[in-house]
Amino acid sequence: MALLNVRIAVDTSVDRAVEAFLATGWNASDIAACRTAAEARAAWDAGLCVASARLADVLALPVDIVVEASGHPEAGAAHAMAALEAGRHVALVTKETDSVVGPYLAHAARERGLVCTPVDGDQPALLIALVTWAETLGLPILAAGKSSEYDFVLDEDGEGIASEGRFAAVPGFSVVSRLGDGAVAEVVSRRAALAHQLPQRAVPDLCELAVVANATGLTPDVPGFHVPIARIEEVASLFETRDCGGLLKGTRRLDVFNALRGPGDVSFAGGVFVTVRCEDTETWAVLAGKGHTMSRGGDAAMIWIPRHLLGIEAPISLLDAVINGVSVAGSPTPVVDLVGRTTLALVAGTRLVAEGHHHTIQGVGPELVPAAPLASSRAAPYYLLSGRRLLRDLPAGVEITLADIEPAESTLLTLRRRQDALFFGAADAEPSPQAALA
Repeated sequence: MALLNVRIAVDTSVDRAVEAFLATGWNASDIAACRTAAEARAAWDAGLCVASARLADVLALPVDIVVEASGHPEAGAAHAMAALEAGRHVALVTKETDSVVGPYLAHAARERGLVCTPVDGDQPALLIALVTWAETLGLPILAAGKSSEYDFVLDEDGEGIASEGRFAAVPGFSVVSRLGDGAVAEVVSRRAALAHQLPQRAVPDLCELAVVANATGLTPDVPGFHVPIARIEEVASLFETRDCGGLLKGTRRLDVFNALRGPGDVSFAGGVFVTVRCEDTETWAVLAGKGHTMSRGGDAAMIWIPRHLLGIEAPISLLDAVINGVSVAGSPTPVVDLVGRTTLALVAGTRLVAEGHHHTIQGVGPELVPAAPLASSRAAPYYLLSGRRLLRDLPAGVEITLADIEPAESTLLTLRRRQDALFFGAADAEPSPQAALA
């Protein structure tokens, strides 16, 4: 595409980086497998594509921006900081890193005259942009959020739901498959209970909206979100305040819904939305007549973007960072922390590992809580738990603190201490709670 040239790929092995180039249509003769910085420089100077297994070997090359998309919280922190120290902009796709130290990385970039930004195509950047757009227009936001990544597809008789390759029989669901005039909280509760065999809350959803919270100041209504199963046309009614028949205790909230639809119905496609208060009845009556999605009472409307096209959209953010010096997240500050609470009893010695497609720690559920500096008595950020062993038995239903896990130094922990010092005045030189336990 115009203005963008990608000639460097870094992966866990040189061979995987070569495969990435081949998969995108490059000829094998145009790709150099580079195992040292010198080889990378020679390949670059020869006009070849550089396939490497080490970011350090390519950072001296004249690139403008590094796209960190490892999905690994520790690697993401190390790569992002190394790129900034080398004078490169950063597109931070790894939301796991962003949820722990995103505000610090954005600050570190600005100090160097650089940009560290989320990327379009991923839901956090798309939602941050939508919230910014709505608030710039003066639209009062009730809630903002996204649909979960995979729709809940209701079969023809309304008694079975398919989602993410799984199917669950849901006898009795047809009775509540439409909101109708029913009480919102009751319908939502019954749907959730009937579909209990299907996962309705995902760690990545909370992780992504932690990034949004830190960029916009919006906060969750409840720590684990309401995550209703809902049809598209119901969203404005559900994400409305309680006094108007909705779920929310207040305004400017964040949440996620599981998009319910029939086999032939349009998908929300993992898109993003805001619900806004309809202050001018005449204007919104006109808009409702044009097909905009309104609440049952007409007091709220949903404005939505039914897409997230992943890497297809990412170049827009890269060009904005390099050419315009702009991050979609602006200057994020710590607003929430993504933390972990045990969902079952865990024994001492259990190794907590974020794994699988959703980077989930088995037996540990996600919550969003008000941001605070690290301390042994506070719930630890979810992705600081990953890779650590438990020091003690934990029952189900408790937050996991730094005192509960083995001490270990890491780049992610170091950057988090710096973030705490910057935004909370926590002593940067003070040993971590983990180090104190060692």
